[in-house]
Amino acid sequence: MLKQRIITVLWLLPLVIGAIFFLPTEYFAWVLIPVFMIGAKEWGSFIDPNCTATQWTFTVTVSLILVALNFFVPVESLWLKGQLHPIYFAIITIGLFWWIVSTVLVFSFPKSGSVWKDSHMLKSMFGQLTLIPCFVSLITLKSISANVDPYFGASLVFLVMLVVWAADTGAYFAGRSLGKHKLMPNVSPNKTLEGLGGGLAATMAVVIGVMYYSPEQELGLVIAVTLITAVASAFGDLSESMFKRAANIKDSGKILPGHGGVLDRMDSLTAALPVFTFIYLAFWI
Repeated sequence: MLKQRIITVLWLLPLVIGAIFFLPTEYFAWVLIPVFMIGAKEWGSFIDPNCTATQWTFTVTVSLILVALNFFVPVESLWLKGQLHPIYFAIITIGLFWWIVSTVLVFSFPKSGSVWKDSHMLKSMFGQLTLIPCFVSLITLKSISANVDPYFGASLVFLVMLVVWAADTGAYFAGRSLGKHKLMPNVSPNKTLEGLGGGLAATMAVVIGVMYYSPEQELGLVIAVTLITAVASAFGDLSESMFKRAANIKDSGKILPGHGGVLDRMDSLTAALPVFTFIYLAFWI
């Protein structure tokens, strides 16, 4: 299993980094759609693991929304006088509020599951609220200051990924060596409070890097945003675990050997990206 995970990372990581840094935003927006189509198909199994028609209906619905966004809000009209297009800003804001609601659902699971577990409509809506703001946030960050510095927005996207990777890595090692107190046993029995603390501590390495390369930033704000993004990523992971547990599914898919599905790799990002993007728009633009 470990060998498979390493091999998958070795071929996947260069593709991800290459797309983030070297694809123009207008192409990046279209390349993302097949990735999110796979994620939508996997979410469809949360809605009804036994009905392929339901899964494909959800996939087509999400795909049409993403295609419509690319057509009706093209990258070249995304920013006007330093202001983000209102449709994109509204979607990111809705995404932020969804993750607040999702956190409440996670904390109250399995009791909260009695409300939505048997509702295809609610689980479909939750899937759209998870995937679409993440898609919009990726394009928004990638497009920031693209006319001045084509790598600036890409660096922001990569920064969020670094925070998530640091939090995941720190949580893994701290949880294995120190973990005693369960974080959310009803949602994910293997996650611990010690793991969460280790993950948050590990993100301080990202803060050090940011302050080294951009010392003009306010340290307190950088630490606060990093920690908030890391906590959001943890609840993105827990949220997917909650929906998988409700559907009695171990992995969202099998497309990534050793890792599971696309959602298993981007679950933390689905929360971290909208939260970080909203904060960045509020405090830095």
